[in-house]
Amino acid sequence: MTKIGLIKEGKIPADNRVSLTPAQCKWIQLNIPDVKIMVESSPNRCFSDREYLIAGAEVVDDISECDILLGIKEVPVAQLIDGKTYMFFSHTKKKQSYNQKLLQSILEKKIRLIDYECLEHEDGQRIIGFGFFAGVVGAHNGMMAYGNRTGLFSLDRVYKQRSFRELIHNYFGLRLPNVKIAVTGSGRVAHGILEIMNLMGIHEVEPDDYMERRFSYPVYTQLKGGDLYRNKLTKKYSRKEFHEHPELYECEFLQYAAQTDILMNGIYWDKSVPRLFQKEDAQSENFIIQTIADITDDADGSVPINVGDHSIEDPVYGIDKTTLEKTKPYLKNSIDIMAVGNLPNELPRDASRYFGEQLIKYVLEDLINDSSQLIERATMAKEGELTTHFSYLQDYVNGK
Repeated sequence: MTKIGLIKEGKIPADNRVSLTPAQCKWIQLNIPDVKIMVESSPNRCFSDREYLIAGAEVVDDISECDILLGIKEVPVAQLIDGKTYMFFSHTKKKQSYNQKLLQSILEKKIRLIDYECLEHEDGQRIIGFGFFAGVVGAHNGMMAYGNRTGLFSLDRVYKQRSFRELIHNYFGLRLPNVKIAVTGSGRVAHGILEIMNLMGIHEVEPDDYMERRFSYPVYTQLKGGDLYRNKLTKKYSRKEFHEHPELYECEFLQYAAQTDILMNGIYWDKSVPRLFQKEDAQSENFIIQTIADITDDADGSVPINVGDHSIEDPVYGIDKTTLEKTKPYLKNSIDIMAVGNLPNELPRDASRYFGEQLIKYVLEDLINDSSQLIERATMAKEGELTTHFSYLQDYVNGK
């Protein structure tokens, strides 16, 4: 019998998403032999303890007897249980300084860590994540911020809606100005952004048309890798080369900044990838962007004027175009930044259902049988050591 425990989220502010919904727990226990689901009691989940009980899961205060523990956000060091198998988003693969102690403690406690972010198909595509709903909520919030700034239209907050289906009703009859929107990226986040663009009735145009024309209706263009990046020497783009050697490339986004009112950023970024623009570029008169929804949300990352997270309750701040200092939002000489690290929490039930479906479809069987390359490649730590795939983190673990 394999016992799977859904842990209570301990990170503050509390995350209300889950990796498996009550209905999914019920399906697992009915269809997969010798699996028992135990749920650690929590007052913060988007699904109540009672919903899990009705679905046939056991709700407990102590999940230490479980074999596999599933969470969402990083588990606080004090709450880690020695020797267990954990699966959550550790946010350590990029050597994030704020989680260095977490990975050190996981190794000290001889915990097996399987990171959702590292679960990949054979071609390197991520298997599961909340990116689609991050894109949905981030795009809505970006449009909301532009409406607040200009006074030309008004959108209510996403978290006031009970579901994605209810959110869509907000767009019926919505009249938008002839705004121009640049959407960057081609993954799950970008797909979520495009969903909202289309639901709002915003027309897609090709990058060339976007650069050359002003339109009498709202438009967006999607900028993918080949539109954004060029090899510094050859001036060409190769997806394979870019992913293997992004340092050989430069970004050509700045030309679009002279034609864009709103930037919806959905590209993956790490330190070797060129930024969309340099911080000082935002001071230029040609940089006409008024609102940036930095949905992938890397502080000083692809959007260098992202100076850090805000909360779901207060998602937007300003950056003064002259001083590049943080200000209140919606000021005349500022660029508004929407940057929130847990955007899917605004639609937690829909986001959790989507996440759990991918987990069941692509991962659960391998996780239970514990005999697949998929799980092995996503295992960062085991028996007190970093695994081969993640040995590059050793200096990070050593405190360097």
